[in-house]
Amino acid sequence: MSRQDLDEALSELGVSPSLLAPAEMELLDNQGYLPLPGILDTGTVTALRQRFDELVTEEGDQAGLEAHREQGTDRLADLVDKDPLFDLCWNNPRQLAAISHVLRWQEFKVFSLNGRAALPSQGHQALHADWGSAVPPGDYQICNSIWMLDDFTEENGATRIVPGSHRWGRLPKADMADPRLPHPDEILVLGTAGTAVIFNSHLWHGGTQNRTDQPRRALHSAYVLRGQKQQTVFHDYLRPATYDRLSPAQRYLLEV
Repeated sequence: MSRQDLDEALSELGVSPSLLAPAEMELLDNQGYLPLPGILDTGTVTALRQRFDELVTEEGDQAGLEAHREQGTDRLADLVDKDPLFDLCWNNPRQLAAISHVLRWQEFKVFSLNGRAALPSQGHQALHADWGSAVPPGDYQICNSIWMLDDFTEENGATRIVPGSHRWGRLPKADMADPRLPHPDEILVLGTAGTAVIFNSHLWHGGTQNRTDQPRRALHSAYVLRGQKQQTVFHDYLRPATYDRLSPAQRYLLEV
């Protein structure tokens, strides 16, 4: 695949650097994350939440097996194959412009499209990065986005991040005796359902405990440089009917 293929795919999807304001690029560069409030309307959020719950019930103990299982959560994976409704969370032009900015407009592909619900009294994670080794500032390999299907509050397991930590060139375990404990510089990413938060996946982050009696649901749409491995190898999973409905640009992003 050539750079021209990426340019063509992004152009087909309406993506360009002009979709981000300079202040938004600066926030991604310096702090490592960018909230995009209201990117999904209320009706769409309701439909996505309903489909999320249906899949959790339908898949039962097989849910999430295409990518990752986690105690204390409901996990889903390979959502590209599960419903066209989920396309909204991996094809959004503003989202892809922010992803492209983090990855320096190099060739990239979808790493995974997963769902995660922190269950009541559960969901706390150690601070971590979504890459197995530390990278120098600017040598970023992976970028993620969180799509809030429920409000993210202080009580229901909102994601915590350490702003700027993507630029430190080290992993949490190098600094912290126990990355499950609070970091002095961490903040909670709060927002209303329908918000997407793009974040550099080398940023230190982790879910917190859901202290309510309801699940806290979100979708995670991640992208990785073209030469790296996918978490979900879509070529191995994609159903013929899904492939047929996808555009050339979508197929390019999935590497199928």
